[in-house]
Amino acid sequence: MNGTRRDATSTSPTLDEVARVAGVSRATASRAINGGQRVSPRAQSSVDAAVRSLGYVPNPAARSLVTRRTDSIAVVVPEPDDRVFSDPFFAGTLRGVTRVLSDSDMQLVLLLARPGASTARTLRYLTNRHVDGALVVSHHRDDGLADQLARLDLPCVFGGRPWSAGDRVAYVDVDNTAGERMATEVLVERGCRRIGTIAGPSDMTAAEDRLDGWRQAMSAAGLADDAVVHGDFTEAGGQRAAEELFARHPDLDGIVVASDLMASGALKVLSALGRRVPDDVAVVGYDDLGVAERTTPPLTTVRQPVEEMAERATRLLLEQVDGRTGGHAMRVIIPPLLVRRDSA
Repeated sequence: MNGTRRDATSTSPTLDEVARVAGVSRATASRAINGGQRVSPRAQSSVDAAVRSLGYVPNPAARSLVTRRTDSIAVVVPEPDDRVFSDPFFAGTLRGVTRVLSDSDMQLVLLLARPGASTARTLRYLTNRHVDGALVVSHHRDDGLADQLARLDLPCVFGGRPWSAGDRVAYVDVDNTAGERMATEVLVERGCRRIGTIAGPSDMTAAEDRLDGWRQAMSAAGLADDAVVHGDFTEAGGQRAAEELFARHPDLDGIVVASDLMASGALKVLSALGRRVPDDVAVVGYDDLGVAERTTPPLTTVRQPVEEMAERATRLLLEQVDGRTGGHAMRVIIPPLLVRRDSA
């Protein structure tokens, strides 16, 4: 057996022993183990060989002091807990993030930043650099995260266009305006002439962009765009919005809904009203994250490639953390895809 290798019963090797076996100073051994800065190729090779022969495992806390890295990134979600664990959007996002991180040594930290004290606590956590970077999803107008993170100079990427600081923070988004325009055009081509919409929360850019797409398509078709009610991207919220929408506009023959969960709630209202889908009222949703396939009838919808968006956002974030972006705030816009099913 090699005289420098320890057996399983001995104590863990120390950095001093690595330095002695490699024939270098303790400081040089530390630099070689923690990134190789200001270390000659010969010394690096000697330290690498000593680490292998001794079975040395670096102390994470000590390594963090040297590199100022935590080897972790945060996924920040400014939403209530119940929404995070019930909406397939967030499950898809986390699948995309973890798929990319599986090829790296980075760990994922999930931060649920509900409005108020929770958001302030999250910002303190990020300010103290407990993570190397942050991916923010489901951003709201008043949470202030884009401006705060831009000022912190912490590597960050937003999943979705931020309300502010769009020239200073990177983001990955789907073209929501084009997607909702496509959804509305499906109903126009079908012959619908009284088309309403259940929009998302007015404090989210995705909802406002989708509403803008609906208005563009209605204007191009010469149709009135007065039938608008806002929901909250949940099934219950969609049900409440649909009840209000049809109470105010009982003559609607088509509705464009800004999420499949809300569309699922709207279908329940139409069933209770005795309105057949799509014969009496045609319905188009948005997301295609599994809900649309299970409704009755299955929803025509616009596919939002959530996992792809999360993967690309995570890769952008890792490039920032590693200093490979040149300081530029990258923006990636992914085209939407229309998926035709029975509801329209």
